[in-house]
Amino acid sequence: MWTITWSWQAPGRIAAMAAAEGGMVISSGLDLFMLEVDSTVRWQIELPFKAHALSVQNGVVAVLAAHGFYVISTSDGSMLSEGRSTPGGFTDVAARPGGGWILSGRKGHLHLFSHEGRGIRRLDSGKVRRLLGWLDREHMMWQAADGRLWCARLAQSDQKRCLEDRVWSWVTPLMQGRLLMQSSDGGLWEGVPHPFGWDSLERIEYDSLEPMEGVRSADGWWILGIEGHLHHLSSGEGGDGELLGQGMNLGDLLVGLTPDAMATATRNGLVRRWTAPHLAKSERQGRYQAAAEAALAKNWEERRSLFARAQAAEDEGRLSRAVELYGALGRTEDVRRLLKRQKEGGE
Repeated sequence: MWTITWSWQAPGRIAAMAAAEGGMVISSGLDLFMLEVDSTVRWQIELPFKAHALSVQNGVVAVLAAHGFYVISTSDGSMLSEGRSTPGGFTDVAARPGGGWILSGRKGHLHLFSHEGRGIRRLDSGKVRRLLGWLDREHMMWQAADGRLWCARLAQSDQKRCLEDRVWSWVTPLMQGRLLMQSSDGGLWEGVPHPFGWDSLERIEYDSLEPMEGVRSADGWWILGIEGHLHHLSSGEGGDGELLGQGMNLGDLLVGLTPDAMATATRNGLVRRWTAPHLAKSERQGRYQAAAEAALAKNWEERRSLFARAQAAEDEGRLSRAVELYGALGRTEDVRRLLKRQKEGGE
């Protein structure tokens, strides 16, 4: 049975939430908070604008605020990049496999960035309603403004294609390779997509549910309905599942934290963390995953420090030392560039 382990009241209205190392990052007013698993605040920072979208990967929080894109350290909230902007601003952000980010712009482009927030290139995508996630290291899915699903292969030569002409009124991000969708007639569907269509697509029997958000946990899909309740979809069995939060108004924000934990939030700032004691094995997996994410965050901080030392050595003309440090970071282009400088002018 899922139960509330703690509640936390944000000081202002909540615009966005994202899972982070077993806890979560929350945008409340102009402030950004990182909460630990036990609801203690790891850090709080103030941004110049209200953050409207968040994504977390490998010790870094990607933040969309006004027209800008910022990257922030999960360890202490320090700004790693002072921001990039695009005309009209960005609408959504998702992590890329192996590091980096993809952002959708209001003008109809997908923008690729490095993990540190450096722009790489952009792809003409048409207007995007929601970024859905990655099928593999190259294939990215999104929902277009008209409700259709698209897939792009982002490699040396970018290509995109529409999966099909079917229009979906609501779609979750990809979770464990699956999507949950609502068709125009109100029916719920679960699909396992591939770059050219579906490995499976089946309708889930469920009466009159208007979904706001959905997450997939160790015991299947949970949907936050428009009335503020959490509905459990018992996939394959059909019929109504468990219902959480009756009479409580859980809000319209929902994120999955670990296989056995999720969080809901109302717009006026009340956050609730839900856990499932009966998912003991998944709870352990969730703890391992959170610990691994924290270790990656620490490793990222060490790499950032190493990079700063390499830049300082280069600026001071100690090219051999800079080559050594860039080499340790695997930055082969910088190594080649400095070796060429050494040949041309020496130290």
